[in-house]
Amino acid sequence: MPRKPLIAANWKMYKTPVQAQEFTKNFLPLVANHERDEIVLCPSFTSLSVVIAAATGSGVAVGAQNMYSADEGAFTGETSPVMLKAIGVTHAILGHSERRQYFAETDETINKKLKAALQHGLAPIVCVGEVLAEREAGKTNEVLLRQTRGVLAGIEATQAAPIVIAYEPVWAIGTGRTATPQIASEAHGVIRGEVAKLLGGTVAESMRILYGGSVKPENASALMTEEEIDGALVGGASLDPQSFGKIVNY
Repeated sequence: MPRKPLIAANWKMYKTPVQAQEFTKNFLPLVANHERDEIVLCPSFTSLSVVIAAATGSGVAVGAQNMYSADEGAFTGETSPVMLKAIGVTHAILGHSERRQYFAETDETINKKLKAALQHGLAPIVCVGEVLAEREAGKTNEVLLRQTRGVLAGIEATQAAPIVIAYEPVWAIGTGRTATPQIASEAHGVIRGEVAKLLGGTVAESMRILYGGSVKPENASALMTEEEIDGALVGGASLDPQSFGKIVNY
């Protein structure tokens, strides 16, 4: 079975509920009847319900940008997988490089979130990737292997079907720099090889690995035609419905 591409919009800390609703209204007609790719919009927590309501019946899914690993408790400011499921969220981005950089998330904490997402039937989009200093030091593969092992620790092959991995070369996020399709494809191959060691070849062959690093309408087609690239996690270029529509319709 070929892997169905997944294209996700990570709006980060942008858009009020009104703006999110307006985006969704303008975006959905651009992807009406689009079946080649799975499409996921990931607004901030305050806009989740609004986007879910606007996207109902469209085939476009809605994901959260983060979640906590506990079902409930005295964790001020956090949102649980139970809460997300209750409002109709289907996906969750976990371990985004900004979460690692600014909020001290580690492979261990991301692994706990991954297990919680699977337990509650949320599809995790788990991020891995190297920073510029690591790439320049020739440590890209070392970082990708370590992070892949860390975030998948304790996961059984029988649990793995919903998991999506997103390769984010951190040096290419918001910088305008993009990994060439070849660089991205090679990194995806490294990740897939490690998944095969951890969970077996069958799981590795079916697991989708997205590219996330300054994906734009101009480079989407070249990236998506690489056999190892199974979709995209799109940041800045997903904030405009026309721009994101062009990426989805590459």
